[in-house]
Amino acid sequence: MKQRLKHSVSSFRAALRAFFGVVVLVFGFSTGLKAQINTDHMMMVGRNALYFKDYVLSIQYFNQVVNAKPYLFEPYFFRGLAKFYLDDFGGAESDCTQAIDRNPFVADSYQVRALCRMRQGDFDGAIEDYREAIHLDPENEGVWHNMALCYGHTERYDEALGVLDTLHNIAPKYTPALTIRAQVNIQRKDTIAALKDIEESMKVDKYNASAYSMRAILYMQQERYAEAEEDLTYAIHLMPASNDYINRALARYHQQNLRGAMSDYDIAIDMDANSFLGHYNRGLLRAQVGDNNRAIEDFDFVISREPDNTIAVFNRALLRVQTGDYEGAEEDFTAVLKDYPNFIYGYECRADVRDKLGKRRLAEEDRLVVLKSQLASWGGGDSRQGNADEKDDAEKEEDTDVRRKSDRNVKKYKRLVIADDDIALEGNEYDSSYRGKVQNRNIHVELLPLYVVTCYERDNMLTRNILYHHDLDALNRSGRLPRPLLITATESALTEQQIEFHFADINEQTKLVAGSASDDDDAEAQRQSAVHWFARGLDFYLVQDLISAIADYSSAIAADGSLWIAYFNRAVARYKQTQIDGEASFEGPGGNASTTEAPQYAAYQLCLADLGKVIDLAPDFPFAWYNRANIYAMMHDYQAAIADYNEVIAMNPSFAEAYYNRGLTRLFLGQDEEGTRDLSKAGELGLYGAYNLIKRFGE
Repeated sequence: MKQRLKHSVSSFRAALRAFFGVVVLVFGFSTGLKAQINTDHMMMVGRNALYFKDYVLSIQYFNQVVNAKPYLFEPYFFRGLAKFYLDDFGGAESDCTQAIDRNPFVADSYQVRALCRMRQGDFDGAIEDYREAIHLDPENEGVWHNMALCYGHTERYDEALGVLDTLHNIAPKYTPALTIRAQVNIQRKDTIAALKDIEESMKVDKYNASAYSMRAILYMQQERYAEAEEDLTYAIHLMPASNDYINRALARYHQQNLRGAMSDYDIAIDMDANSFLGHYNRGLLRAQVGDNNRAIEDFDFVISREPDNTIAVFNRALLRVQTGDYEGAEEDFTAVLKDYPNFIYGYECRADVRDKLGKRRLAEEDRLVVLKSQLASWGGGDSRQGNADEKDDAEKEEDTDVRRKSDRNVKKYKRLVIADDDIALEGNEYDSSYRGKVQNRNIHVELLPLYVVTCYERDNMLTRNILYHHDLDALNRSGRLPRPLLITATESALTEQQIEFHFADINEQTKLVAGSASDDDDAEAQRQSAVHWFARGLDFYLVQDLISAIADYSSAIAADGSLWIAYFNRAVARYKQTQIDGEASFEGPGGNASTTEAPQYAAYQLCLADLGKVIDLAPDFPFAWYNRANIYAMMHDYQAAIADYNEVIAMNPSFAEAYYNRGLTRLFLGQDEEGTRDLSKAGELGLYGAYNLIKRFGE
C-alpha cells in the first residue's frame, strides 16, 4: 500500500513539473516569457485542434507561435486555414499571404488563399494563385479542378475547357473533370457536348449520383420528362438529396402525376425544412387539389423568409378568399397592388373581397380602375394600361409552365418555380479534404467514431436514451467535478468562453491535486486526488493537448485504480494521438493487416489494454465494448470486433452505431448478406448513410 502511495506522490511531483511547463507554454506570452514557449508543442496541439475542427482553439495556439516566432510560415498558414473554416475569408487570405511571404515554395498556401479569393468573388486573383500552385505541384487534381471553376465563373469558357482537358489527361479516372466540363458546355449552350461528357463520366463511375441529376435536368429542358424522372430516381437511390426530390417532383408534375409530385415535395421539405422551392411549389399543388389551409401554411413559410415576395403574397390572398379570410385577403391584395399598380386582375380580386366585407365604395373604386383599363385598351388610349389589361387576360388563362425564381412577373403566379441556374458552376474540393491533408489521413469508408466521457456534445439527429451509467451519475451528483460528465460520440468544438474556462480549470485542478495529496496515508485523499487528476486530464483533452491528457489520466489511475473512466478516456486519447501521428491506415475493404506498422500496433494494444480494464471494472458499460470493437476492426481483427459488437447489441438492441460498424466489418469479411442486414438495421434506427453503403457494396 505504501509503495503504491509513494508511486502516486512521485507521479504527482513529475506531473506537477510537467504542468508548470505547460503553464509557461500556454500563458508564457501573456507574461512576457516569449523565449520560453515551446513552439513545437504549440504547433502540435494547434494542429490537433485544427484536425478535430476546434478552429477557435487552434487559432489561440497558432497566435502563441506567431507571437513567439513571427518568421515561421506554418503558424500563419494553419491559422489562415482555421479562419477559412470559420468563414473569415479576408482574415484567412491575409494569413496565407503572410505564409507565402515567409516561404513562397509551399503549394498549399496558394491553394488556400485561392479558395479565400474564390469565396470573396476574386476569381482572377484565385487563378493567379492556382497557376503558382500548379508550378509547384503540377499533378494536383484539386488545383486544376478549382482553376477550371474560376474560369467558368468569369465566363472564360474556352480556357475552362482547356484546363479540364489537361486535368482529364492527368487523371482520366477523375470524374469531376467530366461533370464540370459538362457544366461548362451547358453554360455555352452546347447540350450535345454536355450529354457526351455526362455519359462518359458514368462509364468511369456509374455510382456518381450528380451525373444522373445533371442529365435529368438536361432531359427536362428537352421535355423528356419520363427519362428525367428515371435518372432522378436512380440518383436518389444512390444518394438522397433534397434538390433531386424537387426536380423529380417537377418531372412528375409535367407527366400529370400530382400525387407523386406532392410526395416528392414532402420528402424534400423533410430533408431541408428551409427549402424555398419545396414550400412554394407544394403550396401551388395543394391549392390545385383544394387543400387550401395547408397551402396557406406553405406560403406563410415562403413569405416569412421573403416578405417582399409579392407573387407568394398574391397566391396566399387567393387562398384566403377560398377559406373565408376576407380581411387577410384584402390586406394581401393591397400589398400586391402597391408593388404592381397596373395589375388589373388584382383590382378585380380586391373588389370582390371588398364587396364581401361590405366596403361598397372601395369596391367601386377598384372596379373603376378596371373599367378605365378596359376603355383605354379598346379605344387605343393609355398604352401602359392597355398592356396591363393584356397581362390580365393572359393571367386568367390556365398556365402549367414554370418560371425562374428571380422572375417577379406577377402574371406568372400559377407557375411552379425552378432555380435560376439549372446547373450552376459550384463546388469546392477542399472543404473536407484539407482536414485529411493536414494529418496525411486518407480513410474512404470509416467506422463510426469512438465514444468518450466529456462535457459537451454536438446536437445529434438521433434521439437516444442509453447514454447513461450509474457510476457516472453518482460522480456527477457528488459535485466533485467542475462540470457534469456525459457520454457522446459527437464531440463539440469549444466556444471561446469554454476554452477560457478549461485553461483556468487546469490551474484550479492543480491546486486541488496538491491539497488532496498532502497526506500520503489518507486513502480517501488519494481517491479525491484521482478525481482531480482526471478532471485536469479532461481539461487537457478538451483543449486538444492529448499528450498531457494521457499523462494526467495515468496519474489518476495511479492514485485510484478503480476509477475506470480514466482508463476509458485514456484509451480514446491514445487512439486520437495515433490518428494525429498519421499512423491510422485502416482503409475499409481491401485493407491489409500488414500495413499496420509497429508504432500504430503498439498504440492500439495500449488502447485494448485500457478498454479491457474498463470491461473488468464496469462490464455493464456498453461503450467500452463498442470502442474495443472499433480498435479491433482498425487492427483488422474482424472476428474479435464482431464478438464485441455482439456484446453491445445484446446489452442494447437499439445501439445504431454498433449495427453500422458490425455491418461494415462483416462486409470486409465478405459476409455480404449479414453485413447488409446490419446496415439496414442501422438505417432503420436513424443512420441514413447506411443505405448509401448498402447500394455501394451491393453492386
